[in-house]
Parts: sequence; structure tokens; C-alpha cells
Amino acid sequence: MNVRMKKIVNTLGIPRLIIIGLLIVILIAMPILGLQIEMLYTQAFGRIGMYMVLVLAMVPAIESGIKMNMALPLGILCGLVGSVISLEAGASGWTGLFSAMLISVPIAAVVGILYGMILNKIKGSEMMIATYSGYTAVAVMCIAWMAFPIKNAEIRWPQGNGVRSIVSLTGKYEKILDHFLEIRITDELVFPTGLFLFVGLMCFLVWLFMRSKLGIIMKTAGANPAFANATGINVDRMRILGMMLSTILGAIGIIVYAQSYGFFQYYMAPLNMAFIAVAAILIGGATVNRAGIFNVILGTILYQSIMTFTLPIANVIMPEGSLSEIVRIIIQNGIILYALTKAGESR
Repeated sequence: MNVRMKKIVNTLGIPRLIIIGLLIVILIAMPILGLQIEMLYTQAFGRIGMYMVLVLAMVPAIESGIKMNMALPLGILCGLVGSVISLEAGASGWTGLFSAMLISVPIAAVVGILYGMILNKIKGSEMMIATYSGYTAVAVMCIAWMAFPIKNAEIRWPQGNGVRSIVSLTGKYEKILDHFLEIRITDELVFPTGLFLFVGLMCFLVWLFMRSKLGIIMKTAGANPAFANATGINVDRMRILGMMLSTILGAIGIIVYAQSYGFFQYYMAPLNMAFIAVAAILIGGATVNRAGIFNVILGTILYQSIMTFTLPIANVIMPEGSLSEIVRIIIQNGIILYALTKAGESR
């Protein structure tokens, strides 16, 4: 038994076990406080699925040696551009969903390659530069959204040109993945099978790539650049490849997120989404140098479950005013801060 426990501790690490323990306490407290646990579980399933591709986008960047992709908003913006073009064309249903992805992928590939070339010029400062690169891109796109020559009245500002800040997907492809093959256990407890099938497919494709010849070369370049150079591997090219894949996954991830959320949010909405993805994968056990699919899955489940369940509990314990929202902000940013302090640790 002791050997088995030591193996679990070595696999997960003390920080993960503490967070898992906190989640268990929360799960026990919910029925005691009289919360609607079935509805909360449904919300947790949805949040886990809608965020996981965005968290997955961190894996190629980390494994290629770029570290955490704090410029994830670049990929998100590419996905939003694809969504605008798709919605402007009037696409809906499965056609609308996949056309938005297909349009955004080549845009994200070009942006990822160009940004990867920039990162090769500032090796060692990627995370710091990436944060401001994402912020700058979001600010520049605020101007671009207003300048888009939109003719579709459903996504155009009523008083003139430009994309609305929030565009509803009702009647287009709202929750199309969530409802596909969904399992309705009770009236309130629903499992979004289609969403998890798509997320599982994306995880499998990344896992498959990482075990391909090109993926192994990219991981080698990220793990030991000096050795990789000595063996004839073009490290800079592998870093560009990792950035390109990360940006593409970010573009696909925001479309998956939006269809589950029911809205596309433009302008300043993508600004801090990278921090949530970074915190999730770090909580899952990744470091700035190593990350895997297991870290993505575990981290997203822990982070989003805690974020889903803590706000209702805070509402019951502190119903006065907006204290529960303050508690939620403290918990969310506290988790992000804790995750960033563990960024360099292997456990």
C-alpha cells in the first residue's frame, strides 16, 4: 500500500494532491449546502470541454522550447477572424462551425510562423515578450473590428460598420458539439458527448504528432538545443513549427469555446485568456519545459471544476452584496498566481 501511495504522490506531486483534496471537499460541501449539484455538474462538464483545446495549445509551444505561449490571444484572434468571415457568409450548423475553423487555420498558420520568427530573435525572454505581444494584437484588432466592412446585420453594429462586441450563435451553431450525441442522465444532468469527442480527437492528434518523427525532432530541439544543433536539427525552424501549431490550436479552441458558450466575444474579450490556459496546464503538472496531454486533461478538470463550484458555494456562505463575486475573483487569480509560482517545478 505504501509503495502504491508513493507512486501516486510521485506521479501527481504534492501540489496536485492538495488541489484534488480541495476539490473533494468542495464536492462534499455542495449537497450539504443544498446546491443543485446536477446542474453544477452539467456546467462543469461544459466548462471543461470548452476550455480544453485552448489549454492544449500550450503543449506544442512548451515542447518546442518556446515555453508558455502567453501570446495565445494571437491564435484566438485568428479564430475570431475566421468566425466573422464565416458568419458574414451566412454559414450555420455544421457548415458554419467547420468553415470558421477551416478559414482560421491558414490565417493562424501564417501568424504563427511570423510570430515564431520574431521569438527566435529574442530567445530567453519569450514569456515576457509574448504577454505584451498578445495585448498589443488585441488592441490593434479593436480598431480592425470597427473597420471591417460587414454587411450582415446580425453581426454589424446597428449604427454603422464594424463587428458587434458580442455576436450570438443562436440559430447558427450554438452548442452544436455539446448537443451531438449528448447523454441526458436526468433533466438537469447532461453530458456533452460530442464536445468531449471533438476535444478527445484534438488531444489524440496532438499526442500522435508528438510521437511522430517530426514531433520527436521538435521535442529534442526544445529539450536540448545544443545537442539538437550538433545533430543537424534546425532548432529555429522547430520553434517556429511549435508556435505555428500552438496558434492554430488557439484559433480552433476559441471556436469550440464560443459554440459552447453561445456567443463570440470580440474587442477586449481575448485579452487575459492566456492566463487561464497557462494556469490550467501548470496545475496539471506541466513545467515551462515539459508538458503532455495528461497535464492538459488533469489541469483543465481541476481548474474549471473549482471555478464552477466555488461561486455557488460563496453565494450561499456570503449572500450579501457582491462578496461572492469578489471571492470568485480572489480564487481565480489566486489559482493563477499559485500555478505561476510552480512553473519551474517538475512536481
